[in-house]
Amino acid sequence: MPSSFLSSPLALVRLMRPHQWVKNVFVFAGLVFSQRWGDLPLDGRVLQAFGAFCCASSFVYILNDWHDRASDALHPVKRRRPLASGAVTVFSAALLAAGLLASGIALAGGNRTLLGLLGLYVALNLAYSFRLKQVAVVDVSIIAAGFMLRLLAGTVAVGIAPSRWLLLTGIFMTLYLGFCKRKAESFHEQASQRAVMAKYPPALVDTFIATTMTATLTTYSLFATSPEAQLQHSERLLYTVPVVVFGLLRYTYQVHRGRGEDVARDLLQDGWLLGAGGLWLLIFVSHRL
Repeated sequence: MPSSFLSSPLALVRLMRPHQWVKNVFVFAGLVFSQRWGDLPLDGRVLQAFGAFCCASSFVYILNDWHDRASDALHPVKRRRPLASGAVTVFSAALLAAGLLASGIALAGGNRTLLGLLGLYVALNLAYSFRLKQVAVVDVSIIAAGFMLRLLAGTVAVGIAPSRWLLLTGIFMTLYLGFCKRKAESFHEQASQRAVMAKYPPALVDTFIATTMTATLTTYSLFATSPEAQLQHSERLLYTVPVVVFGLLRYTYQVHRGRGEDVARDLLQDGWLLGAGGLWLLIFVSHRL
């Protein structure tokens, strides 16, 4: 085995983008909202689904970086990526990608539903990376679909019935985050923007953000006050609605300051957003304290 594979372990870790694994927490949504955590076999299946999506998402990121390495080398920020900068060789990246794909399939195990969702996730994201990220609206829809597949993997794939309102909230929130990402990218110099940005007039992106944010707040509020939620969570979810409103408004504020291109990174760096997330969790689990 070439020594280059072992010579840059930190660069190989960076190539996998582990900070992006925070997006895979959507897998836990069904377990959390159904309050079935503590059932060890079920917890184990959800953790396996989470691990499978971490492997699959890193696999997709590696192939995307390999495909875009020439253009990334000209980008003021993306040129620091391991493949674009030369910190990781193509051979090393190929070995790592193959290992991640094999690990994801192994974690999916004999669960055909999970394996099917994982395969669809990989197929959609490869189509996105190689062609569809240049098609306006379709690009963001595929990003949203990736989040929804995670949510479904943590519900139907492990035997948890998903709430219809929760699914709708997930659809609109992921579309909101996708359009926020495009808005944040519009603050870059024209030469460093994605080609698809020319198809997104600023006023149109603002309209998309406002529409999907409103739909997210509406569906979440309906979910929080639905008989199903009231039965499972008493009135606690109702008290989380103002927290969700604040969180979305704060995130929109950050996006209009040019942040939000990397959703996972910017969520983890904003103290107010982290505080809102902590408060939401505290309200949600308060009956167990």
